[in-house]
Amino acid sequence: MDEKQAIQRLKNGDISGLEYLVACHQVRAVRTAYLITRDLGLAEDIVQDSFIRAFHAMHGFDATRSFEPWFLRSVVNASVKTMQRPARQVPVGDEADESLLAELAARVESVESQVESIEIQNQIWDAMQKLSPRQRAVIVQRYFLEMSEREMAEEAGSAIGTVKWMLNAARERLRGLLSASQRSEK
Repeated sequence: MDEKQAIQRLKNGDISGLEYLVACHQVRAVRTAYLITRDLGLAEDIVQDSFIRAFHAMHGFDATRSFEPWFLRSVVNASVKTMQRPARQVPVGDEADESLLAELAARVESVESQVESIEIQNQIWDAMQKLSPRQRAVIVQRYFLEMSEREMAEEAGSAIGTVKWMLNAARERLRGLLSASQRSEK
């Protein structure tokens, strides 16, 4: 089965097509939600709900388009909405940080660069947590999902200028937070 066949099955009311789409897109979707929420359990719940919503909305999906951008947009929007709910506090788990740092450490060559890399990663994660959920979302879309500004605008249904403004504001805020973090360490 390929993606088009899976989508056609879903459009015909056959849920078996969903299994193929989950197998193809779940890992990237969970990573996307996690980068916005910083809570693996919450990210998994968001993705599961997004797949269910996709199944129910499949009749309106344009089968000539790729499923992944459409689906990831849903995941990003659900992640942002979840994080914007009043009094929502998402704990940052040591387990998630440790696995991320272990992966990062495996990539670097020397002990000195491992230490430096870990410090930089921690600074970036700390700064990312201080961004609004929407700012985190545009950073994730641009740098993790590698979406162009045009793709981001098309998926969001907004003007490219709006996306450029949001991305610039998020980068400026992140840059300012990282500069403040570096100054406080000195």
